[in-house]
Amino acid sequence: MRLGVKVVPMVAAAALLTLIAALLFSKGVDTGIYPGIPNPGKGTEWSLPVFTVFAELLGVLVVGATLTSAFLLPGDGPSVSAPGWVLLRRASWLAWGLAITALVLVILTVSDILGVPLGSLGSHEIFSFAFSVAQGQALLIQAGLAIVVAILARAGVSRGLAAVTAIIAMIAILPPAFTGHAAGAGNHQIAVTSLALHVLAATLWIGGLAGLLVVRKTKWLAETAGRYSRLALVCFGMTAISGVANAAVRLGGWSPLWSSRYGALILLKVLALLVVGFFGALHRTRTLPALNAGQPKAFLRLAVGEIVVFGAAIGLAVALSRSPTPVPNDPVGPDPVLELLGFARPGPETVWRMIGDPLPDLFFLTIVVAGIWSYLAGVRRLRKAGHDWPMNRTVCWVLGMLILGGVTSLGVARYAYVLFSVHMVQHMILSMVVPVLLVIGAPVTLALRALKRPADEQVRGARDWLLMIMHSRIVRLLSHPLVALAIYVTSLYGIYFSNTLGTLMRYHLGHEAMLIHFVLAGYLLAWVLIGVDPGRRRIHPAMLSIVHFLAMAAHAFFGFVLLLSTTKIGVDWYTSVHPVWAPSLLSDQRLGAGLAWAFGEIPAAIVLLLLVRQWMRSDEREAARLDRAADRAEATGEEDELARYNAFLAAAAAHDRALKEQGFQ
Repeated sequence: MRLGVKVVPMVAAAALLTLIAALLFSKGVDTGIYPGIPNPGKGTEWSLPVFTVFAELLGVLVVGATLTSAFLLPGDGPSVSAPGWVLLRRASWLAWGLAITALVLVILTVSDILGVPLGSLGSHEIFSFAFSVAQGQALLIQAGLAIVVAILARAGVSRGLAAVTAIIAMIAILPPAFTGHAAGAGNHQIAVTSLALHVLAATLWIGGLAGLLVVRKTKWLAETAGRYSRLALVCFGMTAISGVANAAVRLGGWSPLWSSRYGALILLKVLALLVVGFFGALHRTRTLPALNAGQPKAFLRLAVGEIVVFGAAIGLAVALSRSPTPVPNDPVGPDPVLELLGFARPGPETVWRMIGDPLPDLFFLTIVVAGIWSYLAGVRRLRKAGHDWPMNRTVCWVLGMLILGGVTSLGVARYAYVLFSVHMVQHMILSMVVPVLLVIGAPVTLALRALKRPADEQVRGARDWLLMIMHSRIVRLLSHPLVALAIYVTSLYGIYFSNTLGTLMRYHLGHEAMLIHFVLAGYLLAWVLIGVDPGRRRIHPAMLSIVHFLAMAAHAFFGFVLLLSTTKIGVDWYTSVHPVWAPSLLSDQRLGAGLAWAFGEIPAAIVLLLLVRQWMRSDEREAARLDRAADRAEATGEEDELARYNAFLAAAAAHDRALKEQGFQ
């Protein structure tokens, strides 16, 4: 059970040797001293990439240990298994190491940026960088998340807690991806998102393999390796696609791939990807059958070679982050709008430009592709098993996903950055149209019917985790109509009637989080009102209609207040990016307010019709239930509930008549 006493040093050595060679080749480290130019010294120049490699390796090992413990290994009832417990303990120590390394990187990075040797740095410069500069904030967040993982990994042994720990560990590796080359590049919407997806996929891929090496001597190796193989195949595809997208932004064309040192490093990284992909193919065709036949040594030999190549790939990745890209920069007169937007300010809006001038968002495009493929695969599995699935649900789901991809990646997404009115249209579609279509698609019901349970009862598959989530207390709380309504209304007013909008628009991660929130808040409210998926509270449609009217009133009042307001929303942001051809900020804001006021009528009417339909069906089901009860009572000679109620009314009427006959009025 010892974690690679020999393997870990081999991986670290491969990463460091590759890093050093790549930095020397690409001139990513310049130790020369030039008069009048600040220089942090050789200590910072070399320590920064070395500690970055350590942080990458530690992050991979933390994710691998928690992922394997929570999702790949069988459990012991509600608790993780004994090997899973060992993995969590080791993950705790590794997470502490990641936290310390991230804090060291804060010091090294400020030394590198300011060009000041480590011995000359003061606490003021370090704290100012850590709390005020994006790179410092990212490293500080990473250190904080790593500490949370270290604590949670020792807080208990439940499988649910282990899953939460694994998810936080995955998040902890991402903050540095949102700074550096990617955040400062043109088209940073593609660069940042593709880098984050690349880092996440590669970490899951490498970390899962490291976790398998830990449990290589357990009886569950064959089953665990089979589950990992499916994960690795998905990660391979995501790593390749996101890597190509990120390289395209960094290189700016085909020729630098062959003519620049940066391009040469990318080719080496592609070679490493192909090598580990070949290893993965061998795993699926040879190693897994050998493991099932009781031959674990075949897996060990191949896995060690694969993870050493992964180590070299990590060294190349860090070297690329420190190497100058071939994309030309203008350090004397940079375009401030290009720096903010990541693309040139668009020309006057037309229908063609709103549709035909796309701004691809890889995160949402990934969600759309994965969502449509998974849904159609579930429908296909049901039909192969002889079960029907309503066509209208499939159409609504696919249409909702396509609209989600279009409104976040076509020209409307580009103009939403510079015009408040277009941003408001994007908001309304994401929060009112897309959620209704997705909720009608009933994805949870489809997943519960299509997903299969693992053969081993101690293994929690996707269906088991989904059931746990849908029956959890947090879902029970969120499915309360007043809670869902409060989230929807509070976010609507909170984002626009504060300084939040301008701040979120300024940062790519903040902008992504805002769009995701629009979809999730709208989905939650639509699911509570008209959803058919399990997990929501069963409330009479009459009460839900009242909640719906409250949401409509809050939305209409929001548009009315915004229409009459003379205060500019997100003024700092929109002043910086406002096109010269567009109307004034206040005029554009009032146009957006009018669109918001009028836009909700059609989706609200559709939801109301669905609620009325549910109400009618509820009455029909109640009438049918009473009819069945009456039929049973007639067949058995017993009084049913309706007969007893009618008898009660008849007795009450007879009592009233008797009182009247006796002279009582």
